[in-house]
Amino acid sequence: MTKNTITLNNGVEMPAIGLGVFQSPPMETGAAVEAAIRSGYRHIDTAAAYGNERDVGEGIRRSGIARDDIFIETKIWISDYGYDETLHGFEKAVAKLGVERLDLLLLHQPLPTDFDRTLAAYRALETLLDRDLVRAIGVSNFMPGHLERLLDAARIVPAVNQIEVHPYFQQVALQALNRRHGILTQAWSPIGGITFYREGDARSTLEDPVILKIAGEHGKSAAQVMLRWHLQEGRSAIPKSVKPTRIAENFDIFDFSLSADQMAAIRALDTGRRSGPEPENITLANYGMPIPEA
Repeated sequence: MTKNTITLNNGVEMPAIGLGVFQSPPMETGAAVEAAIRSGYRHIDTAAAYGNERDVGEGIRRSGIARDDIFIETKIWISDYGYDETLHGFEKAVAKLGVERLDLLLLHQPLPTDFDRTLAAYRALETLLDRDLVRAIGVSNFMPGHLERLLDAARIVPAVNQIEVHPYFQQVALQALNRRHGILTQAWSPIGGITFYREGDARSTLEDPVILKIAGEHGKSAAQVMLRWHLQEGRSAIPKSVKPTRIAENFDIFDFSLSADQMAAIRALDTGRRSGPEPENITLANYGMPIPEA
């Protein structure tokens, strides 16, 4: 069976499955984090833009598990891009989380309309890595052109590119580019069933007949099948839930394997249509927002 860790390109071991907290209300986030850790998770993914870093930190502390046993990942928002601004963004993040060091720090969007700021922000991430204030650095939502521009200027290759990946939107070419550079693909919206519906069909991924057939063959849920698919393709995945039963279910994927035919059937579901915003359209004018101090 697939193990629950992935080795990043700098040798850091990262738990493959993490709890995502995008759109988790702050008042529910701490309890969700506690429930996840009780269920076996050792990886929590948050972001400055989610507004719940403080609650993630409280949930980790309440869990009773040692800080060094939890892999904490967060992201710098575009409003804090720039060299000095990003260094300060890190300070805000660790203060809210109540830690001194991060396991993984990402740039949340490529900000192509002001990529010089993006490059300056990434230089700040490299500085934080040099100072041992973060264990690994990376990016999120970087498409091929953005990634190539970054790699042309970067001193350190990103460890991770966190992008939208689920059976209905697989970004195969981008994943291949990540692999060529030794960058791990990490899937956000890995189940995809909440926000995405196939053209002309009322079914989400959670109701897709192909996925449900495979689920029935293993006695598992559709969500568990999709998360298992990510693991067997070598990705990290960060499913989101605030329900303890669903959180536990999403982690219970290490006792079965999908066959080659089942993997191929899921790959055949790709529509090439994203459900999240187009990264090119994320600008300071329409998505910029102040990130509060700690």
